[in-house]
Amino acid sequence: MLKSVESLDLRFFFFWRRHSFSAGMDKFLRLYTRMGDGYVWALVIAYIYFFYGKIVLFGIVERVIPALLLSLFFYWLIKLSIRRKRPFELLKEVSADVPPLDKYSFPSGHTMNNLAVGFTVFAEVPIIGWTMLFMPITWGFLRVYYGVHWLSDVIGGICLGFLSFWLGKIVFVIFWQ
Repeated sequence: MLKSVESLDLRFFFFWRRHSFSAGMDKFLRLYTRMGDGYVWALVIAYIYFFYGKIVLFGIVERVIPALLLSLFFYWLIKLSIRRKRPFELLKEVSADVPPLDKYSFPSGHTMNNLAVGFTVFAEVPIIGWTMLFMPITWGFLRVYYGVHWLSDVIGGICLGFLSFWLGKIVFVIFWQ
């Protein structure tokens, strides 16, 4: 099973890397990908506060906290247990075209942690929640393109982000309500 995942990762990686973007689009996509470092959440907070008010914003923040804490717990537990090398470390012809935020590859934290929050926002404010689901998934795929993740890192991040949201929702109901 592990060999088939590695094979799929390599095939997808090289398929995706064969496609190129114009210089302008590449510059935009690098900036867009960096939004996954957490910068986008300031805009989301401002949007929710401005259009929905502080009561809705504080309600979302209350629900986000357990999901995000669980996501960070799973993230570090799994990342430090598996210690998977990144594509640019294993493939000599590949460089990291965006900076990795930590040493190991699995799971994609950009995907996982942002989706744990994104699913929570989606549950509370679906109109912007769709965007908050779309963005982390595209960030994950772009981080494959830029040599810092494998496809299975992104898929794992999607699954673990949803799991963190779901368990966070249960924790919220048990301890906050």
